[in-house]
Amino acid sequence: MSERLQGLDIFVAAVESGSFARAATRLHLTRSAVGKGVARLESRLGARLFHRTTRSQALTDEGQRYYERCRRALDELDAAEAAVQAGREEVVGRLRLTCPELIGRRCVGPVLLALACEHPHLVVEAHFSDRPSHLIDEGLDLAIRSGPLPDSTQFAARLLGHQWMGVYASAGYLATHLRPAGLAELADTRDQHTFVVYGSDGWAKPWLFTWAGGRTFELEVTPRFTANSLEVLAQAATEGMGLVRLPTWLAAPAVASGTLEQVFEEAMPFGYPLHALWPQLRSMPTRQRMVIDTLAQRLPELINVGQGIPRAGKATA
Repeated sequence: MSERLQGLDIFVAAVESGSFARAATRLHLTRSAVGKGVARLESRLGARLFHRTTRSQALTDEGQRYYERCRRALDELDAAEAAVQAGREEVVGRLRLTCPELIGRRCVGPVLLALACEHPHLVVEAHFSDRPSHLIDEGLDLAIRSGPLPDSTQFAARLLGHQWMGVYASAGYLATHLRPAGLAELADTRDQHTFVVYGSDGWAKPWLFTWAGGRTFELEVTPRFTANSLEVLAQAATEGMGLVRLPTWLAAPAVASGTLEQVFEEAMPFGYPLHALWPQLRSMPTRQRMVIDTLAQRLPELINVGQGIPRAGKATA
């Protein structure tokens, strides 16, 4: 592989794996080799592709645009290979999958059902639960995980998209409360608002935003109403109980019907990454690769409502 293509492959793996360490595992390289590959690419392009700290990494605006084009180029190569191999492999066998309950029922489930209809010899066992599952101990082939992934050499991962977040409220609530124009104003006026917040057992999850420069900012709010169900929180907000922070895909129907409004646009939206996670294998069964590829292709249409985000890449084993 030429140095140019190798740098592209390393960069895409770093984006989709979520860290240089996981990209190194995916590519069978050292973490140092991945870091040097990205650094050489940035030097050749004359642009910074990542905001990097000791605890996190995020794409710069240039990095995101470059990723989108690189992903399309790799997708074209994958499509060319798939066209050659079409018809050689039949999708058969059993695939056991776990996924968080809400996004599983609303987004992942319909994709799996369509796949089962398209491939009569594919047997799908889907388990929707917010309880963390241990893939190897429970004999699972695949997990869909929302949020950052821990470093592990046991598993491979592929970015499927992001659950982008927004702040919402009912028109009735906004008619009687100051409408903040952005994050800074919300932080300054939070004592003038009531909040509907995800939480349980006396704990309320702070709201996460992306601050200038790509930093994650935690906004602590005092809830009027808490629940460990996003659907219940959305309903509470439609009843005028306060501001709520929801995934844009979940809020979209209420926004379309007029029962909720997005309070302000975020210059740099915050999103929880959504990954496919599976045990690291020497080779991947056709059925597993096909399910991951299909989720990466179809989920963005369901979860990235109103957001311009990078498409996920092909699965690698």
